[in-house]
Amino acid sequence: MASRDASQQRRHRRRVSDEDSLLGTSLSQIEAFGRKVTTTASHLIGPLSDPSSNVHYQHAMTELQKELRRPGIQQRVFSYAKASPTELVRSKLSTTEIQHRALTYLPDDLLRHIPQNENVYSLFQGFQATIPEAAEDEHMGKEHHTSDSRAQKLLEERRTGSKEPPSLANMRKDRDKANHRLEMMTVRKNMCSAEIREIDNKISNLNNMRKLVLDRLGDIEQDELQVEQDLLDLDNKIEEMVEDLDDAATLGNAATPPTEVDPENHASEHDVHDMDETFMSASIYEKLPSPSSSRRHKPTRRKSIPIHHEHFEPGSSIREMQAHNDMITALDFDVPFGTMVTAALDDTVRVWDLNVGRCIGLLEGHHASVRCLQVEDNIVATGSMDASIRLWDLSKADYTSPQGNKITKSNEDTEDDIGDEPIAEHPSSMRNCPLFSLEAHVDEVTALHFRGDTLVSGSADKTLRQWDLVKGRCVQTLDVLWAAAQASATINSNDGRWRATGRLPDASADFVGALQCFDAALACGTADGMVRLWDLRSGQVHRSLVGHTGPVTCLQFDDVHLVTGSLDRSIRIWDLRTGSIHDAYAYDNPVTSMMFDSRRITSAAGENVVKIYDKTDGRHWDCGAGVTAEEEGQHPAVVEEVRVKDGYLTEGRKDGVVGVWTC
Repeated sequence: MASRDASQQRRHRRRVSDEDSLLGTSLSQIEAFGRKVTTTASHLIGPLSDPSSNVHYQHAMTELQKELRRPGIQQRVFSYAKASPTELVRSKLSTTEIQHRALTYLPDDLLRHIPQNENVYSLFQGFQATIPEAAEDEHMGKEHHTSDSRAQKLLEERRTGSKEPPSLANMRKDRDKANHRLEMMTVRKNMCSAEIREIDNKISNLNNMRKLVLDRLGDIEQDELQVEQDLLDLDNKIEEMVEDLDDAATLGNAATPPTEVDPENHASEHDVHDMDETFMSASIYEKLPSPSSSRRHKPTRRKSIPIHHEHFEPGSSIREMQAHNDMITALDFDVPFGTMVTAALDDTVRVWDLNVGRCIGLLEGHHASVRCLQVEDNIVATGSMDASIRLWDLSKADYTSPQGNKITKSNEDTEDDIGDEPIAEHPSSMRNCPLFSLEAHVDEVTALHFRGDTLVSGSADKTLRQWDLVKGRCVQTLDVLWAAAQASATINSNDGRWRATGRLPDASADFVGALQCFDAALACGTADGMVRLWDLRSGQVHRSLVGHTGPVTCLQFDDVHLVTGSLDRSIRIWDLRTGSIHDAYAYDNPVTSMMFDSRRITSAAGENVVKIYDKTDGRHWDCGAGVTAEEEGQHPAVVEEVRVKDGYLTEGRKDGVVGVWTC
């Protein structure tokens, strides 16, 4: 018994010694170390006049040095100095305590953003409300089954204090059950409302993040445009240096060594020079640089495709421009944020830089207003009321795009653009753009389309003409009236005269309202409401599409469908494989212009908005200034012309304003 007590005391002293030891030293050693430190501090702090303090200090330092010479203490101090804070914590704390502290640790960010508990229901009530009603009913049924026992009945009677008939008790149970279900439904409704609020907060955060990324994309496209401009400048400088080197080499080769001039023969040689100007070959004249000729720089053509507008909300306004002083009759552009050409009844044709919304020049040469035009890469074709067709090469324009302008503008900025600044004109920048003129029609040109080296035009002289753009001449003339007569004779009609299929003849309608060609195929819409499909190889109509009851004003086809618009207020989609109507829809006013891309069909239908039909989901919606005109107190003009490419929409109005939108 005594030995057991002695062993317990030894273990207790060892445990106390281990707990009190920080560096592996015993309690007595720590006390001795403390006395030495106290003596050292008293010597340092105490008065210098005390002679005994110096003796005690020297004695304490001697003892401290002796202690530090011990190998055990030196090893423990060295190991302590090498140990990391993590190792020190692990040596003093158990694994369980470390795990507990790690799990219960909360960073300051979470403590600062603790959500406020706005729920009026407890966590248990929410859990109880998530239990399916079937399990609830089953649980209640089991309770109802067990309550049939005599003991349960006695307890209920004691609780109510009166003996009730079973029917009344069952009704009370049903009422309690209904109240419980109603309470659970209220809890579920509150939970759904809380989830909706949480989703709204997430959507708001995602929208903010999307706006930041969208701004970053706009900055990247601006930097991309600047890099392209720098690259173009470098190309121009390289070409100038190469031309300078070629000119220097040409002058060096053409130079002859100087010879002595005989004064007697000088006059005669001068006379010979005046009479004969062929003393130097013409090839040398062609190679000599002309000091008056200025080098023409390459135009600014975007190599990259802008995608910023594709991420805007559909129907967002990019900019509006007061392009003309009269009604827009035709417009077209090559690529989004590229080059646009507009024509109006003010007898002007303007070229625009859509990136900055600035007019960069005038295409001068027609003697009347331009009724139709097309832009394809650098080539522009215009058809005028003077019965001529002119082709232009915009790559020869002398224009440099200004930098430091944003691609997009806010709605507030676009309102200030209209009417505040005069239309910038640069007629000299397009002086080298005209290529040639095609003149064979005897009345105004109302429709044209070119692809590759073939151009087809339609005129009020009731003919279609096919042009070879390489030779610059007409290669075929198609008589629409003759084709109509042939078609009437084929179906055994009594007469072969031209008959308008509309209810009322429209004298203002163009005889040839629209056309499009592809290889040897030609689609043409005329004032009789017919859409004729021609074969340019034979010059014959091989199919006529009957359906419109008014003049056809616009058409476009792809490899499967042909879409047509008419003054009968309808848009019809035809299946080219069968010649039947695939789909059709109508508007309240005549359709004057239409164009489609891979997803949507856009049309101008006599309103101050552009009518858009989404082919993907079959949805009709409006885009343009007229959507919010009533709210903003504005009165925009009626849209006459519309063009769309890759969700980038341009529309021209009767008052000469051109709007650019996303759709």
